[in-house]
Amino acid sequence: MNTVVVIGQGYVGLPMALRATQVGHSVTGLELNETVVENLNRGVSHIGDIGEAELSNALSKGYIASADPACIERADVVVVCVPTPLGAGGGPDLGAVENAAHTIARHVKSGTLCILESTTYPGTTEEIFGPIVAGNDLEIGSDLFVAFSPERIDPGNEQYGVKNTPKVVGGITDACTAKARDFYQSFIDTVVPAKRAREAEMAKLLENTFRHVNIALVNEMVRFSRELDIDLGNAIDAAATKPFGFMAFRPGPGVGGHCIPVDPSYLSHRVKAKLGYAFRMVELAEEINQAAPGYVANRIRNILNDDSKAVRGARILLLGVAYKANIADQRESPADPLAVRLLAWGATVRYHDPYVSQWRPRGTDQTFDSVTDLDGEMRESDLVVLMQAHDYYDLSAMNDADVEVLDTRGVLEGKRVHGL
Repeated sequence: MNTVVVIGQGYVGLPMALRATQVGHSVTGLELNETVVENLNRGVSHIGDIGEAELSNALSKGYIASADPACIERADVVVVCVPTPLGAGGGPDLGAVENAAHTIARHVKSGTLCILESTTYPGTTEEIFGPIVAGNDLEIGSDLFVAFSPERIDPGNEQYGVKNTPKVVGGITDACTAKARDFYQSFIDTVVPAKRAREAEMAKLLENTFRHVNIALVNEMVRFSRELDIDLGNAIDAAATKPFGFMAFRPGPGVGGHCIPVDPSYLSHRVKAKLGYAFRMVELAEEINQAAPGYVANRIRNILNDDSKAVRGARILLLGVAYKANIADQRESPADPLAVRLLAWGATVRYHDPYVSQWRPRGTDQTFDSVTDLDGEMRESDLVVLMQAHDYYDLSAMNDADVEVLDTRGVLEGKRVHGL
């Protein structure tokens, strides 16, 4: 049994901490937000994928949340799961990672394994995180063991969780990799050692850049497919029958979450800063995907115009403002820039989301409440926009509804349904 401290109890850190607790590790979740700490210790989860039964079970097995970094002094393993957003200049903001590293350095003991899981650019673990944690007194690979293991948490995924999602790990030295591999093997089914920390860091960015670029491909194709009178969804279905060499991606209103809209920018920034030239594929994908909500806004305007209605004064209902279906996570949701555009055009924007009771789109000072009478609101709306196909929504009833609907997900086929 290891004594483990997981720094950051959010979408990544909390599931990781609870899974480690289940197999017998003594786990402390270190969290700066004292309200979150109090709620976790009372058995109240702030993460949609973590139910109170799972949290209560972990508490009964010894899990505890704390805001006191002194818990690191007793730790055999410290895992860092803190946010790495984009900074004002578009590059990665490593402030939380650096703060966590300095905190560890003040309390760490010799022999401790320190693992960074926060997504970042290749070289961060070796050049920034490791040296800060080790300080001047500890040698990495003998006195202290430092590794990177990219998080692979997929909110709302009922098939793959911490236990059965393969875990990539790469250390600064071979000894670091071995230590981290042994730790994760105690509670994760498959652990995949990478050559070094920077290869593990690159693996994470490759995963998300692959998705980012392919989503951008179909988000651009959907625009000219409409002009060419091509049903792109049907074409994708046909292409997907090929049993090799093709993976289906679907167009949508934009990309959301922390990973796809953000992570490829780390790699683009690193290439430009270190090598002096642009990662053109990523920059083009960013341009296309960031423009997707604007394309949806134009589709809304054209649909209303065809019905002899102006956007100004139109009542528009957005269904689903989370960034993906069946979760409450609103990070980087494309519903935000869409709402900003519609409000600037003078539309009356309403929304419904069974997982989000209140919504304040980024870029506005307005707070909206989810409508309570969904059927009534749909009848009163000039246009309904399906942003997320939550399981909550009765798609067959939506096909038959006596209202104009813009389907951004390609799941409806009613007579009054419009596609992207």
